Amino acid sequence: MNFDIKNHSEPVLDIAELATLGLGQMAYVKPVESDEVARLFPQAPKLQPGMRLFALLSASGEPILLTDNHDAAVANAWAHDLTTVSLH
Repeated sequence: MNFDIKNHSEPVLDIAELATLGLGQMAYVKPVESDEVARLFPQAPKLQPGMRLFALLSASGEPILLTDNHDAAVANAWAHDLTTVSLH
């Protein structure tokens, strides 16, 4: 089965529209190691290496929250009316 993607009737998102998709509506929970925290949260204090944490990030990847508990990250998103997705 072949599909001709050049002749479609569905609207196409441009890069700017794709970049704003889900902003203010969606966030994702990402497991992170403490070694990655400085990159995501530059203002965070230095953490012990090897800790497993959870980052709540906006749809655009902006950091919102860092916690050691997955449920706390999800609860924070819900408290701010954000739909969550998890990355594994």
